[in-house]
Amino acid sequence: MNGRNNKMELLGSAPIPKVLMALGVPIMIGMLINALYNLVDAYFVGGLGESPMGAISIVFPLGQVVVGLGLMFGNGAASFLSRLLGQGDRDTANKAASTALYSSVAIGAIIIIFAAIFLQPILILLGATDTIMPYALIYGRIYIISCVFNVFNVTMNNIVTSEGAAKTTMCALLLGAILNIGLDPVFIYVLDMGVAGAAIATAISQFVSTLVYLIYALRKKSAFTFSIQVFKPSKQIYAEILKIGIPTLTFQLLTSLSIALINRASNGYGDATIAGMGAVTRVISMDTLVVFGFLKGFQTIAGFSYGAKKFDRLREAIRTSILWSSIFCVIVGLLIALFSTQIIAQFANGNREMISVGQKSLLANGLSFFLFGFYTVYSSLFLALGKGTKGFILGACRQGICFVPVIFLLPKLCGISGILYAQPIADILSAIVTIFMALQLHRELIAAETQTCTDEQK
Repeated sequence: MNGRNNKMELLGSAPIPKVLMALGVPIMIGMLINALYNLVDAYFVGGLGESPMGAISIVFPLGQVVVGLGLMFGNGAASFLSRLLGQGDRDTANKAASTALYSSVAIGAIIIIFAAIFLQPILILLGATDTIMPYALIYGRIYIISCVFNVFNVTMNNIVTSEGAAKTTMCALLLGAILNIGLDPVFIYVLDMGVAGAAIATAISQFVSTLVYLIYALRKKSAFTFSIQVFKPSKQIYAEILKIGIPTLTFQLLTSLSIALINRASNGYGDATIAGMGAVTRVISMDTLVVFGFLKGFQTIAGFSYGAKKFDRLREAIRTSILWSSIFCVIVGLLIALFSTQIIAQFANGNREMISVGQKSLLANGLSFFLFGFYTVYSSLFLALGKGTKGFILGACRQGICFVPVIFLLPKLCGISGILYAQPIADILSAIVTIFMALQLHRELIAAETQTCTDEQK
């Protein structure tokens, strides 16, 4: 119980920089390490050739769709749970946490079975060529089945983060990622299992992360109670979860769609182009996940402060998060741009075409990454405050509203250059939209604070 009280004290009264460091940094580190799942797979599979590398690039968006279910229930619940803890409503919080966890695993299992049965036609839709397809089927069958662990992990990641237990999240992600890094070369090369080995290594690693969360819940260290007895889904709980969860799922689906559209657009330029753009996607995804990880801490304190009507703490959290995330994005973006050739070469096994394509795209993506921190703070903020519709609109900009028209139009006008620079152009457009929506949000927060002060005076 003392641990639970300490978490509430941290969220309610500790200095904002301390809270962001305590919550955001462990999750950021965990997400960074976790992002290495995909990057490590790409690194080791890249040594097998462009077609195997292209295969994991094709399967990647399908896995992201499945994981999106965990995000829908986990992130949707996290926003609701943070506000409930801020209000002191533990009973509803327990019901919401259990509802989110059991629902995500059940629905995730159904989707995974469907994807496994119809894997080949799905891979065709995702842009698999005849040479890539055999490798994609081998990797995809194992990887998709193992995603049931990932659905559980992602849901628990968000729920545990909402109560301020960032170190548990970091431990789960870190342990799984370290295992994956160690097992990949063993299964791929030592046991000579190729792309199947990469998928098996990932499956084992995800299962170990699941065990960490299970132990945490079963030892009752969580602020929430997870049990069938507490699992009492209601229209109100589902409405609160899905209000944020559906936009979150949509963002994830749009991420998968954007990768699939890039793969399909690259299809006519050969396996090397698909593989090169796949490497770019994984590098940028790793960096975006670091920002998302840090802002999980911000989302928790923002939701808690808003629920507790502590507007000064909310404003300070916004300012600090924008500053810190923007500094990170500028530094990382510069490094990516300056060393784009060297980075892509690590995945290309000497393939000059793959290096050429990847380097040009990575350079542009590195420069546009400068804007990502600012955009993501507000995308996270809308969801943390329970403003699902506006959060949906803003969150859908980068890889949906802005990206889809660009990827359809630009390759027709500019050929392969349109594929390489589609995402950076979408990033710039999204940042412009963010400015206008941020100004409106701050006007709404001022009005809410004024109303709160008036009510207190009465």
